Amino acid sequence: MSGLELFAAALGVIAVWLTVKQNPWCWPIGLVMVVLYSWIFYGMKLYSNMLLQVVYAVLQLYGWWQWIRPDRVEDARQVTRLAMVPMLKGLATGLAASLVLGAAMTHYTDGEQPWLDAALTGFSLVAQLWMAQKRLQCWALWVVLDVIFVGLFLHQGLYLTAALYALFTLIAVRGWLEWRRDPALAAA
Repeated sequence: MSGLELFAAALGVIAVWLTVKQNPWCWPIGLVMVVLYSWIFYGMKLYSNMLLQVVYAVLQLYGWWQWIRPDRVEDARQVTRLAMVPMLKGLATGLAASLVLGAAMTHYTDGEQPWLDAALTGFSLVAQLWMAQKRLQCWALWVVLDVIFVGLFLHQGLYLTAALYALFTLIAVRGWLEWRRDPALAAA
């Protein structure tokens, strides 16, 4: 565990908690966290996760824009549920990205756990996009991914990050429960 990992983990907890509360400050705080984690994962040879953090940086900006762009609060993005077909398309996209990235990481790098790393990356992109769009299902996908991330990070000796993702799992459950009760979702 390094001071950098500790700082990144603390920012992660703050960012995810603010996301549950639908506070747009989750995005700039999350941006700093993902930049720090890209460096950490590079050092651990988790190249897919490093690339994931770079893409997360772009998605952090997208999410921030999605959540704050309207001039009126009434026009802000509301929590919605994905219909079955778009949800399945998103999951299929995550699978395709996982397979392509896994093959590339296996063939071109000395990455640790390239297939698992790639699968977590592919599906995390889907979850992050759904989060930026305030789709309720993002939280269910995050719960599954975070549990698997815990195992990966324990295997890699990133114990603080494993603990962080265990906490993320609990926060994701809380996010699911809170967003399910969102008035916009009830009105839909």
